[in-house]
Amino acid sequence: MQKATEAISDAKSISTWYLNLTVFMGGAATMMVEFGASRLLGNVFGTSNIVWAVIIGLVLVYLTLGNWLGGKLADKDPSPIKYFSLLCWSGVAVGIVPLISHPILRIAADAFDALQINLMAGAFFAVLVLLILPVTLLGMITPFALKLLIPDTSRTGRVAGKASAIATLGSFLGTFLAVLVLIPLVGTYRTFLITSLVLLLTALPGLVCSGELRRAAMFLSLGIILFVLAFLGLQSAVKASSGMIYEAESAYNYIQVLQIDAYRYLRLNEGQGVHSIYHPTQLFYGGPWSQVLVAPYFNPPPAEEITVKHIAILGLAAGTTARQASVVYPQAQIDGFEIDPKIIEVGKQFFGMDLPNLNIYAQDARWGIAHSDKTYDIMSVDAYRSPYIPPHLVTQEFFEILYDKLNPHGVVAINVGRSNADRTLVEAMCATMSQAFPQIFVMDIPDSMNTIVFAAKNPMASWENFHQNLSNLQTTQPDSLLVRAMNLTLHGKADTKFSDVVFTDDKSAIEFITNRLVIDLLLDTTRE
Repeated sequence: MQKATEAISDAKSISTWYLNLTVFMGGAATMMVEFGASRLLGNVFGTSNIVWAVIIGLVLVYLTLGNWLGGKLADKDPSPIKYFSLLCWSGVAVGIVPLISHPILRIAADAFDALQINLMAGAFFAVLVLLILPVTLLGMITPFALKLLIPDTSRTGRVAGKASAIATLGSFLGTFLAVLVLIPLVGTYRTFLITSLVLLLTALPGLVCSGELRRAAMFLSLGIILFVLAFLGLQSAVKASSGMIYEAESAYNYIQVLQIDAYRYLRLNEGQGVHSIYHPTQLFYGGPWSQVLVAPYFNPPPAEEITVKHIAILGLAAGTTARQASVVYPQAQIDGFEIDPKIIEVGKQFFGMDLPNLNIYAQDARWGIAHSDKTYDIMSVDAYRSPYIPPHLVTQEFFEILYDKLNPHGVVAINVGRSNADRTLVEAMCATMSQAFPQIFVMDIPDSMNTIVFAAKNPMASWENFHQNLSNLQTTQPDSLLVRAMNLTLHGKADTKFSDVVFTDDKSAIEFITNRLVIDLLLDTTRE
């Protein structure tokens, strides 16, 4: 009892503003760690809501444990020295995360490329376990600080409310600082280190003022050691992918550019999909990009009278479809919508995305197309990071916007992911698009898990028209990029089936469907 009374007496000598500052920094650090953790895992395992749910759920569990332990420790020994030491230890624990997780996640990235499920799962949970210590320590900060801030129980509600508000404001700052500034500018690993440094620099003056010079020197030395080790150990790339010539982190994605022979590939996050491809002399790659070009030819022949003047690409990435469209339709103006400005930079630097007829908009695809003052002959929707799909880009309301932005003979082409055994997503997309469009056509990209769904505004559009247009074009340009893409479309022609599911802005089961696709894919890989 005497020890607790002395500790409370010592706490009175610590200024209230300084204690509130530590609470603010603790709140900021908590969110910086949470978003840093989501990016650490998202770089390797993707950004599906399964990954997010696991991260957020466990962080909340760790914070709950920290709240309980912090209150219990504060009641037992409410010493300012203990409190500032707690802050320092939380800083050290945060600084350790990148040092240990970096080699684990590099191994996991290689395992993901090879779909080695057991190794992937082990690495995933190893990183989550690694977060227990720093997040639990951060959770202890506010309840401990409250004990020091409330020597007079008559003001408990007011002081507790103020401290909670300060911690929440800190969390607000930490969220935006991590997502919009630190991760894009210095990377995820160094975001952890900066968070560690902030916590240490916040706590050390408290130890010094409490006369704990030796303890302060110890924590300062630990911080220096962490930064030296980090400088030596974090110079390598986030991933060790073969052929990687560039990597970066933006507010939205982890970005890789791979060079294999004369080809360049754009990969994002977990790297299971190629989002753009580039070759200095070749344009046909047999993937989903060129399938957009065939969209108008579902309209009635003759092919020679089909003109394309305006194209919209929702999900421009690094510009593969735009380059191909510029060759097939040289007179067309192309509007490309890409939400990630960093990907636009990468496209210009590595993928020849400097086309004079390409207008680039760093905007969300739905917002951008809805506010465009143009109408289009072709629309490409490839803003999905297969199989993860933004819910607002699959709904009936979204497709009604596209319908209104098409010319009378306009056609939409959408790249949809699937598995070999599960076409639920494709069939649900067909059903939803049919609420706005009179004609729907489907083709599967050979040797891939990509399906292209075409939606035509003209009710006279048909596969018969497509056959006739292809026959006409083969006599005039038999080896052209367009004819090759049309032949691929016919080769992959699939039955058009509609499910009973229609996605709307109010109700969409898209996450449920895509999560099942991911789980089925992993189970199939494990059985193999």
